[in-house]
Amino acid sequence: GTDAPAGAAATTASAIVAQLDRLSLWAGRLAAVCCALMAACTGAVVVMRYGLGAGSVALQEFVSYLHSAVFMLGAGFTLQRQGHVRVDIFYRRFSERSRAWIDSLGAIVFLFPLCVFIAIVSHGYVVDAWSIREASGDPGGLPVVFVWKSLIPLMAVLLLLQGSTEILRNLMILSAPPRSC
Repeated sequence: GTDAPAGAAATTASAIVAQLDRLSLWAGRLAAVCCALMAACTGAVVVMRYGLGAGSVALQEFVSYLHSAVFMLGAGFTLQRQGHVRVDIFYRRFSERSRAWIDSLGAIVFLFPLCVFIAIVSHGYVVDAWSIREASGDPGGLPVVFVWKSLIPLMAVLLLLQGSTEILRNLMILSAPPRSC
């Protein structure tokens, strides 16, 4: 019948959504591991400083980079879980279809340009860091700062992919027959 191409497209869209959702889930789980590791390292810094009278610049820097990794790896996952800030005063009263329109337009008008901007602006920054194998400027600091800086464009890509996933999800809602009340 005439519904076969539409059904195949919906199946393909569902498969793409599922794959990209798994990527965001993986990044979210990695962010959760970073949280646990950050807590353990912070505890170690405190014990070393106040219990042993010693310090570690590398460990303190590692805590800071883990903190940034939590946000950068967790951004797409947070979008997937509808955890980003929005004004729900009106939004929650809208129909599912209206919310799908708003979310899709928001991604296209605001999220995508932001992700592209971050990717473009960070590209030279990260390339320069890799070209000199940037290390910490502090004695005893981390030798692989360049690797951590790579999370900036990665965040933009992960957020862009999850935004695309949300648009696909919304297109499936919008292409479905309207529900009767």
